[in-house]
Amino acid sequence: MTRQFDPVKLSVLANAFDGIVREMTNGLLRSARSSVINTARDFSCAVLTADNQLLAAAEGVPVHVFGAGPLGEDMIELHDDIREGDAFLHNDPYRGNSHAADHCILVPVFVDGRHLFTAVTKAHQADCGDSLPTTFFATARDVYEEGALIFPCVRVQRDYVDNDDIVRMCRARIRVPDQWYGDYLASVGASRIAERRIKELAEKFGVDDLVDFVDAWFDYSERLAISAIEKLPEVELHGNTRHDPFPGTDPDGVPLQATISVKPKDGKITIDLRDNPDNLPNGLNLTRATATGAALAGILSGVPENLPSNAGTFRRIQVELREGCAVGVPKHPFSCSSGTTNLADRIVNVVQAAFSSIDDGYGAAEGASGQAPAKSVISGIDERNGNAYVNQILVGGVGGPATPFVDGWPTYQRPVCGALLYHDSVEVDEQRYPILVHERVLVADSGGAGRQRGGLGTRVTIEPRVDEVTLTYGIEGKLNPPKGVRGGHDGAEPHTWVEDLKTGERHDIPVVGRYDLKRGEKVVSITPGGGGYGSPFERDPEAVLLDVRDLRVSVDGARVNYGVVIDAGAVDVEATKRERSQRATA
Repeated sequence: MTRQFDPVKLSVLANAFDGIVREMTNGLLRSARSSVINTARDFSCAVLTADNQLLAAAEGVPVHVFGAGPLGEDMIELHDDIREGDAFLHNDPYRGNSHAADHCILVPVFVDGRHLFTAVTKAHQADCGDSLPTTFFATARDVYEEGALIFPCVRVQRDYVDNDDIVRMCRARIRVPDQWYGDYLASVGASRIAERRIKELAEKFGVDDLVDFVDAWFDYSERLAISAIEKLPEVELHGNTRHDPFPGTDPDGVPLQATISVKPKDGKITIDLRDNPDNLPNGLNLTRATATGAALAGILSGVPENLPSNAGTFRRIQVELREGCAVGVPKHPFSCSSGTTNLADRIVNVVQAAFSSIDDGYGAAEGASGQAPAKSVISGIDERNGNAYVNQILVGGVGGPATPFVDGWPTYQRPVCGALLYHDSVEVDEQRYPILVHERVLVADSGGAGRQRGGLGTRVTIEPRVDEVTLTYGIEGKLNPPKGVRGGHDGAEPHTWVEDLKTGERHDIPVVGRYDLKRGEKVVSITPGGGGYGSPFERDPEAVLLDVRDLRVSVDGARVNYGVVIDAGAVDVEATKRERSQRATA
């Protein structure tokens, strides 16, 4: 910095940029067309600096924004004539994006002819042109079988006017083009909101103050990160996990590991993901952005302090990746269609769980994941109006991880999203799509027992209201459910089956793939629970009693898992002491 920056002004401008991102978020949420955006909120907004550093993300989903810097790098590298009024469409996973379904709109923000910032919206599409009606094509053997339209940071607006060639390409390939175009306009509008608000800030404070603020804010965030790391012991942590077998993997699944080096004297943490399997012949491969984002999310969940999510903090966290690695930098044409979910969720879990081995008060258990039918992409023709539809529904959640201090959330959705995605409204989904949701309930005893309990799984039952509804899904965690840490129990595994409504006859469906749900059938989807933290015998018996009253834990589960004896709706204190004492010495 060339001068000392006023700390009050630093706080004002930091909150102003967060406010801009939140206004972008509200604008996109309220104007998008598809349910996956305007109901589930599967999108993120951010502001980058002109040199492509993450400045503000507010409530940005970690897998979307923690690795957002390369998006701006691609814009600068590929275009030497950027000017005011431009907008760029980017979804290339082999460059700086997450996966092809995340359409990014980048708007360079100019003040007095100078490029100062870049506004970014990243929104998960209901359809991106895949050969199957899904945006999570986990079984795609390569990007060609995946089939998505890929735009390597192409100019989609010049002088604030659409490039009609690009728009026509999307409308010709995407199954519900008006829905896509509405989402596209909403994303452009959100980025333009940031452009206007930043210009207003520059007019109020001056360009020099904004430039100096960026340096001061990053330096302040870096100091916070150094302070947090200095409090950690010098240690090398090793975490490992295993993704369930999917088509294109070994029969035993995908082994994953992370080595985390904590260097408090240097104020630095390194996460090494290079010693992992090579690219897989399916859609599970991560990208540079998603592998980086998952590792950073695991670190921020593992460190006790609450650190700003920006490039200043990330200066102190190094993620080491390898080209051609399933958890790293993908080689074309390996598919990354599910690169924001499965393996990325596992990396978040393995990193945050590894931190729990330092001591009580660090890290977190593993959170649940998977694209169960209650979270699947549904598609078909709605016989009520003759229109095609395709969208991801998020009717059921999964169990979140227990932390040293709180129980896991049942509305967690998945590790890479940091509990920021919303559940769909059942009523809205039933109006928009030809489905009937019979139930959405939490499953007792599904959260891993612990001093802090894992979040509960959800049971959802869905019936088609037309002849056929296609579900594209991927169930994960059945063989390797979310792990508990420091004596906490694992979360319950998922279960799914299809049932005949008349006879009650059940049959299983494949773990991953596509299922055409017929009239007269219903699919029952039970999602996994999150892992527990700490010994269940350390949980306050009154907290267990409250869980029993709230139907989160059964009476038998209270005794078997927690050693708490409940009689006539109250804790039997003496019987509980005996039960826990006997179990502790057994």
